[in-house]
Amino acid sequence: MSAVVADAGLPARTRSLAWLRERGMGASVLVAVLAAAFGVFLVEVTGYIGAMLKADQFIGGSEMLALVVAILSVVLVALAMYIAAIVTANTFTTIIAGRIRQIALLRLLGASARSQRERVAGQGLIVGMIGAAVGLVVGLAVSVAGVAIGDRMLERAPESFSLVQPWILLPVVGVAMTTWLAAWIGSRRVLTVTPLEAIGSSVERRHDEVASRRARHVGALLLMIVGVGMLGFGVMIGMVSPLGVVVAFIGGLLSFTGLSLGAAVIMPPVLRLIGRMFGASAPARLAAENALRHPERSSRMAIGVVMGVALVTMFAVAMESAKALMMRQVEGDMTAAAFAPVDVFATVMMVLVAVSAVIAAVGLVNLLTIGVVQRRRELGLLRAIGLTSAQVRLTVLLEAVHVTVAATLVGLLLGIGYGWVAAQSLLGSVPVLPDFEPAGLVYPAVPWAPVVVIVAAMAVLTLIAAVAPTRLATRVTPVEALAAD
Repeated sequence: MSAVVADAGLPARTRSLAWLRERGMGASVLVAVLAAAFGVFLVEVTGYIGAMLKADQFIGGSEMLALVVAILSVVLVALAMYIAAIVTANTFTTIIAGRIRQIALLRLLGASARSQRERVAGQGLIVGMIGAAVGLVVGLAVSVAGVAIGDRMLERAPESFSLVQPWILLPVVGVAMTTWLAAWIGSRRVLTVTPLEAIGSSVERRHDEVASRRARHVGALLLMIVGVGMLGFGVMIGMVSPLGVVVAFIGGLLSFTGLSLGAAVIMPPVLRLIGRMFGASAPARLAAENALRHPERSSRMAIGVVMGVALVTMFAVAMESAKALMMRQVEGDMTAAAFAPVDVFATVMMVLVAVSAVIAAVGLVNLLTIGVVQRRRELGLLRAIGLTSAQVRLTVLLEAVHVTVAATLVGLLLGIGYGWVAAQSLLGSVPVLPDFEPAGLVYPAVPWAPVVVIVAAMAVLTLIAAVAPTRLATRVTPVEALAAD
């Protein structure tokens, strides 16, 4: 209600874009910038590597390597846009949860649910266009620096490479459209808002309300079943052809999409199990109950971490499994220098994949901050009944830790499973020494050093993500918080 009154006093031109100042929108623009810049940079790098391969006198006639690099670039860009879309959809869903009373008031004044949803989708399109445009500039700037470094460091740098690549428009347009689509999907709750909710508070759905949404749960279950089936089918095809990895990739997207849709049902049991580790103090019990009381809010925060951890772990396990398969073929000792190119390639891949994890991390920070802002009444009530500022801050911190630990464990398990499927579906049919027969079963290998780094990075991320929300949680006095809309 206050937002409506505040907007009414603004000039029309200012009011039309005033929503960009709403908490959460800036982070959504940042997500779009990162995804677009990453896509543009990968397109430029792919073109640079392709030109370098063509200039090589030994492998210039082979188009297979250039094709593999191009496919890898497309896969990484698709993953970045996929993660950005889920993060954006979750952000808009959380923002809509805080606008319920305002939307209900507009419904009471005669606005239709469809017009309200179209308004939110239009905001998503503007966010996507701004982020894509800035990402294009950032991606080109990083590409110019990268090409300059490559020309200086490489002995056979391509001489005829141009940064004017028409394909750079694909990730730019793709990010803008996926952001619009994500905002449209994230605003679906607008359709269920009734005018009567204008007299209530803007809150997330409770656990019983989430459990009653059977249609969405059935759809999520079907996606997971089909996705897991395609993962298995990809492994079977991989025993005779490396193309099995394509089927497995589609299966991975479908299964994870199903997991994302059903996260509000899947994550609570994990959160409940993790909650028992926090002890019986008042802040610990409150943090555990908050994570379970509104499963949609908790699952939206968790799913970004799950994606980032699963993605990095998947590539690490796939690369380590491939390296283990190569080492099985070696007779006698082999120096570590022989596997240096594989290690370098794995490191480069991990760095590229880490960009997608950063996008997911931005989503965690954003959602946690929005959640604290929308819970001012709740936090003010805790202060009013006797909790100190330190206890309220600890409650918010423990809630973030609670969600992050649960998401990290789920992400590690998924990453190990997806990584083995990727290695098996790609390498199961590759002839190996000494008999030059298909590799058959590829044993999964877990690189523990990257796993430790992932866990440590998630711990640091949790502390960083909780800094701003914990300050916001105690900035408002109990009386001001209880009086807020």
